[in-house]
Amino acid sequence: MAAKPGERKLQILQTIATMLEQPKGEKITTALLASKLDISEAALYRHFASKAQMYEGLIEFIEQTVFGLANKITAEETSGLKQAESIVAMLLGFAQKNRGMTRVLIGDALVNENERLQLRINQFLDRVETTLKQSLRIAVSQNELHADTDVGAQANVLLCYVIGRWQLFGKSGYARDPMAQWAQQAAILLHR
Repeated sequence: MAAKPGERKLQILQTIATMLEQPKGEKITTALLASKLDISEAALYRHFASKAQMYEGLIEFIEQTVFGLANKITAEETSGLKQAESIVAMLLGFAQKNRGMTRVLIGDALVNENERLQLRINQFLDRVETTLKQSLRIAVSQNELHADTDVGAQANVLLCYVIGRWQLFGKSGYARDPMAQWAQQAAILLHR
């Protein structure tokens, strides 16, 4: 029975994500990936023109998931401060649930790959920071934060916190839970 269109492509991406979950994982080569899938390297290239395209598929998954959840948070939560807090918690939880994607987010999986992949992650992080900034602006307008709050600086601190938690998680071999102490740290980071 032939696989449905897109099924093999999804299977390839899921296999890469699983391989990235190994704390001390070996470099992912197309030969290693093909052997895990029990297919030829040529079969991989029928679905993706390059390994960079495979990583782009993972980044697309990250973008769609994270911004889909962020949009849901901002649509359902009226408090700007709670929006920012929920977005940060979602970002930490995303890493916790998607270990392999954490290695993509912190750039570990992209070392020695096409530089456009890191640029795309950088753009993703810029969009996250902009989303946080918008929520913080709402918080200022709702008097949840002081009128003189520098929302740009505050959003950057939150983004740096998230990236730091992702780094600790990934570099510890997934031992350092990104959600650990979030409730206490949220109070400090969001000046409540």
